[in-house]
Amino acid sequence: MIKINLVREGRAVRGGGAAPAAAPSGGAGAAGGNINNIIVIGLIVAAAVAAGIWWFTKNNELKNKQELVTTKQAEAQKLEAIIKDVENYQKRKDSLQKRIDLINQLKQNQKGPVKVMDRISQDLPDLVWLDRMTLGPGTVTLNGRGLNPNAIANFVDNVKNDPLFDEPEVGSVAMVSVIPLVYSFDMSFHFKYAQAGGASGATGTTGATSTAGAAGAAPGGKKP
Repeated sequence: MIKINLVREGRAVRGGGAAPAAAPSGGAGAAGGNINNIIVIGLIVAAAVAAGIWWFTKNNELKNKQELVTTKQAEAQKLEAIIKDVENYQKRKDSLQKRIDLINQLKQNQKGPVKVMDRISQDLPDLVWLDRMTLGPGTVTLNGRGLNPNAIANFVDNVKNDPLFDEPEVGSVAMVSVIPLVYSFDMSFHFKYAQAGGASGATGTTGATSTAGAAGAAPGGKKP
């Protein structure tokens, strides 16, 4: 006689049927977890890419600024060299100009006394001559002789009316000889630098210059 245990078989059948039913629920949870992981990884990658782009941009900006600074420094060095050249040129120019001014001043100083002596010679009337003439800083001192006081007075008037000279100061007029009759005199006056060749501030020719017989007639109709 054959016996069949239906209770065990029924349990086996129910247990066997329940196991496949749980599989779909576990597969959905795994799929959701994978999607979340992909999203997180995607965000990390996007952030890394964004950070890389930002770093690359800032690095390029920094390089451009460094290149600009280097260029400006090079230009500044060139400008400094040019400025130094200009300063050196200006110094040389000023030095040369001082030399030129000094040479011109010396020339004017030489012209001034010469012109003064020439004008005094022109102002000398007949019968008057000079024994000594001294040129100082803007001052002329004369010692001379004349055959009469009127001739000496004419010489004083000529100097007074000469635009190159100031009014003269006559020191003394004295008779020094009877035969022939001769009078001595001395006087001094200032001359104007600007008209005497432009020698402003010139020292002139200091010293005595004998001009006896420079103009006028000595006794007997001869030049003294």
